Amino acid sequence: MINSKLHGIIDYLVVIFLLVAPSVFHLEKATSSVTYILAGIHFALTICTNYEYGVVRFIPFKIHGKVELVVSIVLVGLAFYLGGIDGDASRNFYISIAIAVFVVWALTDYKTKPSGKGEIPYIESNTNSNMI
Repeated sequence: MINSKLHGIIDYLVVIFLLVAPSVFHLEKATSSVTYILAGIHFALTICTNYEYGVVRFIPFKIHGKVELVVSIVLVGLAFYLGGIDGDASRNFYISIAIAVFVVWALTDYKTKPSGKGEIPYIESNTNSNMI
């Protein structure tokens, strides 16, 4: 299983990969643009997640996992959309990304608590509504 610390490292590596992929793989214009946007979104999710390498830490790690599962599914649809615009290479690139995101999601233990200082504690809401 992948713990939260290793997952954070993977997340930053994914951002770097997405930023260099358009140049390395000579992706077409639409696919390149979407890839840069995806890198920005993934970076925002990464820095906002409550785990060892998060910066702002307001998104619980479990929610991060749910977002990544949804993203892996959306990327399959995006693969075929971009494949229709930019060709097979774009489709294959995004199918590969979707599979990679799904595999990381499947192997990650989203129940692990971040280790170290700076962790934001989990606070449950007051469901009794006894507050004024």
